[in-house]
Amino acid sequence: MRPEESGSETPGMETVHLLRAVTVALDRHSARFANRNGMHPTDLRALIALMDASRAGEEMTAGRLGAALGLNSAGTTALVDRLERAGHVRRVRAATDRRKVLVEVDERAVALGWDHFGPLIGRVLELVRGYDERERAAIRGFLEGVLAAAAEDDT
Repeated sequence: MRPEESGSETPGMETVHLLRAVTVALDRHSARFANRNGMHPTDLRALIALMDASRAGEEMTAGRLGAALGLNSAGTTALVDRLERAGHVRRVRAATDRRKVLVEVDERAVALGWDHFGPLIGRVLELVRGYDERERAAIRGFLEGVLAAAAEDDT
């Protein structure tokens, strides 16, 4: 029997419900950004994947981007073309291998994102500052575990 069918919550279900509510609220926040800027939600996910790769010092090809988003080659090409036409990304040749074409986020897209997401990020950072290092480590561990659990469905 599932917890919601028994009439009593099992330990941890409150956390699951809160995490789901956070996911929905963040998704709505992202959808508002996408709508206001004439983007599809996949466009925003692509920009996030590109920024995450850049922050990690990793190169991102169209093929790697498509794999990260679960898109086929044609869908990835259409996505990158659309983002490039909008001025959100650019294609550049890799410095180490001129045959390789990388996709990079344009600074204007980053600025556009900060205009929308910056206030939310600021509020989250302020909230995090209220926790000591041990608590922050516990939060980080929890979120990494949730991310790993969700990623298991990707295989």
